[in-house]
Amino acid sequence: MNRGASAIILLAMTGLGTGLTWLAQQQALPLIQAQRQTIENRRLLEVLPPGQYESRPLQLETAQQPHSLLVSGALMLQNGQAVAVVLQTRTQGYGGPLELLVGIGMNGRLLGSKPLSHAETPGLGAKIADQGSLWWQQLLGKSRADSPDSDWRLKKDGGQFDQIAGATITSRAALNAIHDALRYFDEHQAQLTGRTAHE
Repeated sequence: MNRGASAIILLAMTGLGTGLTWLAQQQALPLIQAQRQTIENRRLLEVLPPGQYESRPLQLETAQQPHSLLVSGALMLQNGQAVAVVLQTRTQGYGGPLELLVGIGMNGRLLGSKPLSHAETPGLGAKIADQGSLWWQQLLGKSRADSPDSDWRLKKDGGQFDQIAGATITSRAALNAIHDALRYFDEHQAQLTGRTAHE
């Protein structure tokens, strides 16, 4: 066999292999996307009451907030009805970036919050990751309707909320990010949910 024929055969086999690889990727893409969505939904459910939810991604306007940056959002549905919004927010903690998920009910109340990542000092600011702590529990059910904006501060700053012992900066950062998320929800509820404020 001459070199020209060998080159053509090699080129054809390479093209066939590339084509089959592309076709396999295209067929696997829906499964990969479904798996990603399942993982994302599981993460979103961690800040909501137990139940069956469907999520829809949200487009966020003016993502930069006074103390944080809104990274993403999802509208949570039960039986086709909007029941909550989950916002992912990023702020600056003591040790570095602090990312939180914030679940907000249609009445503007905090359903739950969970740190996704942090760079806080072990034994101090890292306590922010302890979901069972009283610090997180003091925030549940709070809203801007029953706690004026001036109260959304730590007690040592003249507000109503305790801090995590030894982690004032981390506590302040998380509290400010949650307050930003609640404010954003209140100001954009109609766009986020298709409903007017606290319907």
